[in-house]
Amino acid sequence: MSLRAITSLANPTVKAVRALHMRRARAESGLFLVEGLRSVTEAVEQGRRPAMLLHGPAVADHPLVRKASAASGETLEVSEAILAKISRRANPQMVLGVFEQALTQLEALDPLSATCWVALENIRDPGNLGTIMRTADAAGCGGVILVGECCDPYSVEAVRATMGSIFATPLVETSVTDFLAWRARWPGAVIGTHLEAQADFRRAPYQAPNLLLMGNEQAGLSAELAAACDLTVKIPMRGRADSLNLAVATAVMIYAVTAP
Repeated sequence: MSLRAITSLANPTVKAVRALHMRRARAESGLFLVEGLRSVTEAVEQGRRPAMLLHGPAVADHPLVRKASAASGETLEVSEAILAKISRRANPQMVLGVFEQALTQLEALDPLSATCWVALENIRDPGNLGTIMRTADAAGCGGVILVGECCDPYSVEAVRATMGSIFATPLVETSVTDFLAWRARWPGAVIGTHLEAQADFRRAPYQAPNLLLMGNEQAGLSAELAAACDLTVKIPMRGRADSLNLAVATAVMIYAVTAP
């Protein structure tokens, strides 16, 4: 671990870290930005070594900052103005970490290692994705599988919404074709939510390991993935709203299929 101080907003390292807000920079570098001491600490506890740690002077002696610094390849003490510039927030977190992306291969997943898995088709909203990852982690799901053209799970917005769960939950990106070939060998039930489903989600015959398929925020599941389900279910709407937010609906379904 090396430690140095940076005070200039024009510093090349500051510019490189700030560029991680852009998908192209993340793709080219294989890195992503994590905000907050809690999330950085979660990463370190999961055995993930920061490529770089940035912190403000006020937290330099915090024991968790010291722990993260000891695990980091490089530690930078920076001003609050620099933290604000990187975070694009007026009141930034005092600790930022830069980490390597770590996707899991679809074939490396063990379906029998968890009772519930989540697959998301063409999800577009990074806040929804991050919240779903956090929920999947909280419920003990085996992992989250991104199918088709999804938003970047390593965007600052998505990572922020995971609250550190991005380090605890295996994450896969795959094509529809590869997913369907893999799904054909699934040993349990494959369940999707669908507007035309007849089965109530509270009384459906789930069978672990359950593979939960959730569709795009606007369009829902495609016909191709809906056809791949063993069972489609619906969540009844009793008020004037005709649907739930995707992250909320996924949370409802996760806890339904994992209920004892």
